[in-house]
Amino acid sequence: MKTKYILPESLDKNSVPQVYEQCSKNEDLLYLDFSRVVSIDSAGVALVDYLKNKIPQLQLLNISDSITETMQTFKTELVPETDSRKENYFERIGEKTVEFAKSFKEALFLTADISFWSFISIFNRKGHRKGAVVQQSLLIGVDTLGIISLLSIILGLIIALQSAAQLRQFGANIFIADLIAIAMVREVGPMMTAIILAGRSGSAIASEIATMKVTEELDALRMMAINPVRYVMVPKFSAITICMPFLVIWSTAIGILGGLVIAVFYLDLSVTAYMTEIFEVLTLKDILVGLSKSIIFAWVIVIIGSYFGLNVEGGAEGVGKVTTKSVVVSIFMVIFFDVIFSLLYLGG
Repeated sequence: MKTKYILPESLDKNSVPQVYEQCSKNEDLLYLDFSRVVSIDSAGVALVDYLKNKIPQLQLLNISDSITETMQTFKTELVPETDSRKENYFERIGEKTVEFAKSFKEALFLTADISFWSFISIFNRKGHRKGAVVQQSLLIGVDTLGIISLLSIILGLIIALQSAAQLRQFGANIFIADLIAIAMVREVGPMMTAIILAGRSGSAIASEIATMKVTEELDALRMMAINPVRYVMVPKFSAITICMPFLVIWSTAIGILGGLVIAVFYLDLSVTAYMTEIFEVLTLKDILVGLSKSIIFAWVIVIIGSYFGLNVEGGAEGVGKVTTKSVVVSIFMVIFFDVIFSLLYLGG
């Protein structure tokens, strides 16, 4: 039989299921009488809040002071289930813009911090480990020579082989030296070396710094009055600045050697003619363009790796995510700056 009121004897964890079932069957429920209720717990309070949310016209009768106090203590607010409003296109654009501006500002401050302490470290070695720059130079430079040599000679062979077939048709075999020299010195050498370092050294920098932050080693350095930027990042910045030009020179030389193989065995050129043409076509400006690119690329790799490492969130999973992001963004920025350099030196 349906009634307009319920008169429960108790509202605790044991009686709440029965009261809830009784209320569910009562579609005309308007009153909940507390005259017989002597105790109520958090389960009872949650049931009352649920019924008030489901039946807005429900009235509570004969509530004692003790019951009222208990209900205030365990009071919960139930949020009605409503479809959340979806962000429109412009809101998403605005949110991404604000996030980008914030990230850009943080990266700019980090760049200034690393640049400042790198300049100071030239005159004052205090603040980082003895021999840290040499150690990082071995990791970044010497250990990378193998993979750079292999890829450079392969690229030299590919570029020369693809060009040789066309040049041979016009009797312009000697110009294979011009093509290989300009391509390797100005473009292929610096960019390929930077991409290898972004994948190898950039990821290592990001994961190392991210792990140090997750394990609170950076906080420990600050507690010991040691600047983490100067202690951890500056040696890497200095090492890659020193090593990158030499790696690019090595990559360029190996790539030219790969072109020499095609020139001699496929185009029937002599080693003397090939090398003479290279020295004639190359200018000091070409060499300076390639080396200046290499230094900018090196700075980009270290700064981006450091930025993502410092902004890691979570544990081991977060370290993996920022490492992946740092490699992707580093490669993108290397290509972006290469385009900028190409526009600046267009026609030169």
